[in-house]
Amino acid sequence: MSDVVTRWIAEDPDPQSRAELASLSADELAHRFSAPLSFGTAGLRGPVRAGPNGMNVAVVVRTTAGLSAWLKDRCLGGSTVVVGRDARHGSEKFALAAAEVLAGAGFSVVLLPRPLPTPIVAFAVRRLRAAAGVQITASHNPASDNGYKVYLDGGAQLISPSDREIEAAIAAVGPAHLVPRSPVIPASDELVQSYLARVASLPRGTSRTVRIALTAMHGVGGETAVAALGAAGFTDIHTVASQFRPDPDFPTVEFPNPEEPGASDELLALADRVDADLALALDPDADRLAVGVPGPDGWRMLRGDETGVLLADHVLACAPPDPLVATTIVSSDLLEKLASARGARSARTLTGFKWLVRAGHGLVYAYEEAIGHCVDPDVVRDKDGISAAVVAADLAATLRSEGSTLLDRLDDYALEFGLHAGDQVSRRVADISEIEAMMQRLRANMPTELAGEPVRATDLAELRGSSRTDAVVLTGSSVRVVVRPSGTEPKLKCYLEVVVGAPDREGLGAARATARQRLAVLRDFAHAL
Repeated sequence: MSDVVTRWIAEDPDPQSRAELASLSADELAHRFSAPLSFGTAGLRGPVRAGPNGMNVAVVVRTTAGLSAWLKDRCLGGSTVVVGRDARHGSEKFALAAAEVLAGAGFSVVLLPRPLPTPIVAFAVRRLRAAAGVQITASHNPASDNGYKVYLDGGAQLISPSDREIEAAIAAVGPAHLVPRSPVIPASDELVQSYLARVASLPRGTSRTVRIALTAMHGVGGETAVAALGAAGFTDIHTVASQFRPDPDFPTVEFPNPEEPGASDELLALADRVDADLALALDPDADRLAVGVPGPDGWRMLRGDETGVLLADHVLACAPPDPLVATTIVSSDLLEKLASARGARSARTLTGFKWLVRAGHGLVYAYEEAIGHCVDPDVVRDKDGISAAVVAADLAATLRSEGSTLLDRLDDYALEFGLHAGDQVSRRVADISEIEAMMQRLRANMPTELAGEPVRATDLAELRGSSRTDAVVLTGSSVRVVVRPSGTEPKLKCYLEVVVGAPDREGLGAARATARQRLAVLRDFAHAL
């Protein structure tokens, strides 16, 4: 056993982690100590395990000590920091450790009282004008993972160079067992109630006649979502009992993400059984929302782009003058067309809400294709599945009172702007190097034609400034493909879109058939990378 490993074990404040490391083989220890977890999407994320390359008490203590030092360097010592958690393995002790380290460093710590949705931390940071917020969560990652998410700048996710600076401060922290810690008493429910009151004020319409089926996907959003919908006047709610209460093992789904095939099967079965008007699926930390609707061929989940344009139009209907809506480089082109037709501005950013909430002045709504929606950016500067659920229910009830549906509204958009049909191909890999190899092959042989039309290739890795990222965009007159590595999972993601005109409602069926054929060609391209 190397000196580095021996010293880490001696300095680890958690006896369970010390025992775990002492039992490992030399090869496994070498893997655990090969590199520390690095800051990625808003903070840390990785498997719950002992050692510097995992989520554990020692890593959380040292991370929080680094964050504390960084905040003090910016003359924010003594200010308020909010700490929250989900219900994953390790979340309770990680959140308590983070809170105690912050308190030991002299900060006023607001430790949320129980496992709660991530958006409540973003809300609390802004509400309290806190210096920072920490949420212990791995969102929709597998059950083996956990994470450490950081909010700055009035409740927005941290961005560079802050992430690199905090990472440097973490590296300078001494032994974890010597980091000062002070006891912290959990806060009352007051912030949760304030959040619910705000969310209840979001509906624009007056109708509340809509039957809702809802799943929490074994996460922390169920109780809060039902309370939020109820406070807004939506009370005809049916929940998937097997997925309602938090369970860190996510026993009924292979991956606890409503985007994954099969993850929403129990929800759609319930929606069909109770004759619901709307199906709502939260991810485990309730910052994302997927929407399901009944149609002529049964129930289906809407794509993130479909929900995005529906909610954008609903928000814009009551927006202040000169509003801005935003989405990302991988999302549909439809939002830009809708915004222009509604007299609004639109913007595209890199993927992630850390960029979307900074899209520009007058932002009233932002979404990303991966079922993230920010419907109240003045109050929650991040994606929020709870508030999005309330606005989606409001839209569905409003349309129902007019004798219409969400699918009818999407048909209206198809006639107004052309049928925008999209899909996503995710290439999950066992070895992360496979993703780099696929990107290299694509860059070495950029296509000049896709789905029967010429395309122009743009390599965003060759750009300068804030638009630079590891992605390739292939654009034609009515076809668009974006290829990029996932920022949170071992996947290569391919985002596909085709646009097909339809002369009238009778022609929509033929337009959809054409779109399906063209998307099949794009899927074949994505699978061949």
